[in-house]
Formats: sequence, structure tokens, C-alpha cells
Amino acid sequence: MIGLGAGALERVVAVGAHCDDIAIGAGGTLLTLCRARPGIRIDALVLTGGGTGREQEERAALTAFCPDADLRLTVLKLADGRFPAQWEEAKAAVEELRGRSDPELVLAPRTDDAHQDHRGLARLVPTAFRDHLVLGYEIVKWDGDLGRMQAYQPLTPEGAEHKVRLLREHYPSQRHRPWYDREAFLGLARIRGVECHARYAEAFAVTKLTLHLGD
Repeated sequence: MIGLGAGALERVVAVGAHCDDIAIGAGGTLLTLCRARPGIRIDALVLTGGGTGREQEERAALTAFCPDADLRLTVLKLADGRFPAQWEEAKAAVEELRGRSDPELVLAPRTDDAHQDHRGLARLVPTAFRDHLVLGYEIVKWDGDLGRMQAYQPLTPEGAEHKVRLLREHYPSQRHRPWYDREAFLGLARIRGVECHARYAEAFAVTKLTLHLGD
């Protein structure tokens, strides 16, 4: 496959509607980035779960998914499943994040995600990060909304297993969900790996990308 590097990344923004979204959608990519670039700055924003056990899970999980990174995590207290009614609060939070970070890469939900919270956040991100590379991650779930993706981050077998192990270890509140298991996570990663000639991969949607092929 033809690959395009992102250059010398120094700052990354990762946003999620819920605690565990970022790790499920881009945990392997974060592990890859942070291992390759010790000290990289990761500004993370999660809209829901603040002040609960889920926030504690998220802080421990993202610390593990971002080893040796300068991680700055904010977890808000918006209500789960009520995104359309909390548009102003979410927009203010995304704009505040943009005000303190000018990243080379933004990791966010896909704009066509079936969950209204994911979809709403995804549509907010480009209004604040207007000139940034935004990769829309996918989250396996019962809605059956997985589709054709445009960008892939290959994962080694060890990296894919490490991601799944961290998901199981750090989010015990989610283990009861029928889709939250090793087979689901590795199965999707294997399919995405097939699509990019790798053993495993995470896949992303890209809405807009500027090429600098003559530089």
C-alpha cells in the first residue's frame, strides 16, 4: 500500500464522547505514537463521566495507552446520551481545547457513527480544528455501523494484543457488554489489517487531507 507519513509529530489531540471511546478507537495508534516519540504531548478531552468511577478508569487507561507522553486529560460531566441538548457546552469545551493546543493530528469519532454522542462530537471537531488533520476512529458496537475506511495504522500482533489487554484491564465497568471482548476487538483489527496488507490495524475515516507531494 502507498503510505504517507505525518512528519515529526509533537502534539496530538484526542477527543471522545465517553470514557473508553479514545482507547477503543485509537488505543493502538496512541501506543505506537508514544513509543516512537517519548515526550509527545497528548491533549485528551472526554465529554462524559467526570466525577465518577469511569473518570478514574479513563485516567488510568490513557496513562497506560500513552506511555512516556505529556498527557493532559480533561473529563467533563455532560450527560451520556443527551448530546444534542448539550451542544453549547460541548462546543465550548472543544473550542477551549483548541485554544490551548495546536496539534499536528486530531483523533476523533467518525462523522457517520451511529451513536448520537459520537456523531455530534465528530461534527463539532472541524468547527474548531479547521486546518488540522482529523482522523475519525471507529467503535465496534451493536448498531452495525462499520463501513469503508480510508486510512490505516498497522499494528504488530504484540501491539494489538497489548491494546486488548489494556482495554480489559482498565475498563472493568464495561466487561458486561456483549460486544466488549477480545474476539470483537481483535476481529475488527484483523479485518482492517487485511485491508492494508498487515496482520492487524486500526482504521480511520478522513474527510479532508492536503497533500504536499512537492515539498
